[in-house]
Amino acid sequence: MAFAVGFGAFGAHGLRNRLDAYSMSVYEKAVFYHFIHALGILVVALLARTSAISPAGQARVGWLLLIGIVLFSGSLYALAISGIRILGAITPIGGIAFIAGWLVLAYEVLRAQRG
Repeated sequence: MAFAVGFGAFGAHGLRNRLDAYSMSVYEKAVFYHFIHALGILVVALLARTSAISPAGQARVGWLLLIGIVLFSGSLYALAISGIRILGAITPIGGIAFIAGWLVLAYEVLRAQRG
């Protein structure tokens, strides 16, 4: 979460006059998804601590959300700063990791409730 705040501050102060409106919106979207999913990793850790999900489930969900942050937000950060549009092709892979992470979390919560 600290990285999300740092990247957000860098974008707001260091990139504001260097990026066009489109690139800035891409960068801001990267920060938003980074922050939300970093917060999600924290919530998943708390769920595991309360036995709402298993430690193995926590690891699966956490890794998927982290991979999503790196691929989704990372590719958008790079796209916004570099302008290299092909980097946008990586973004959906990160989005799939996000979706998979949230679906696995739902499965793990249901599994723990039944178990």
